[in-house]
Amino acid sequence: MHLLAIIFVAILSNNIVLSQFLGICPYLGVTKRIDTSVGMGMAVIFVMTMAAIVTWVLDLFLLQPFGLEFLRTIAFILVIAGLVQLVEMILKKTNPALFRALGIYLPLITTNCTILGVALLNVQSGHNIIETVVYSIATGIGFTLAMVIMAGIRERLELVNMSNYLKGAAVTLVSAGILSLAFMGFKGMVTL
Repeated sequence: MHLLAIIFVAILSNNIVLSQFLGICPYLGVTKRIDTSVGMGMAVIFVMTMAAIVTWVLDLFLLQPFGLEFLRTIAFILVIAGLVQLVEMILKKTNPALFRALGIYLPLITTNCTILGVALLNVQSGHNIIETVVYSIATGIGFTLAMVIMAGIRERLELVNMSNYLKGAAVTLVSAGILSLAFMGFKGMVTL
């Protein structure tokens, strides 16, 4: 039951983008089309889960035993950057089609603060390895959900005749605010 609560909280009531405001840059920049949002979301889920596992192990077996917790942020950034580069190299050699399909998304993930945020939240929350994996996957799904919903809204807004003052960033930010308010309706339904 605890894992189901983690999943619900990570996807809906404490969505990484709409409640914690991490990952706003790709949320606003990549959500012009649904297919690009899905591609970015899938890449984020994969890298987020891998980075969370590696950083959890690094923290448990290296940083905590030697009293180096103050190096978490720097160590986690290095792990994430290295992991993204490793994934990029492996995909380029083993699956060139998938590598081309992901395109710019892999390098963008290196600077996506949701990856670092989830790694730090897992360690600070004291999650075990199972909870870390579940929380990371669920947070990635929540990130993807927010991206796809916003992309759908933006695609529909392209078809609407509206004032020039609202077009572009203005209507995107208003839509993001309303979507964030909608997700706030899930707050308090489940507590951890």
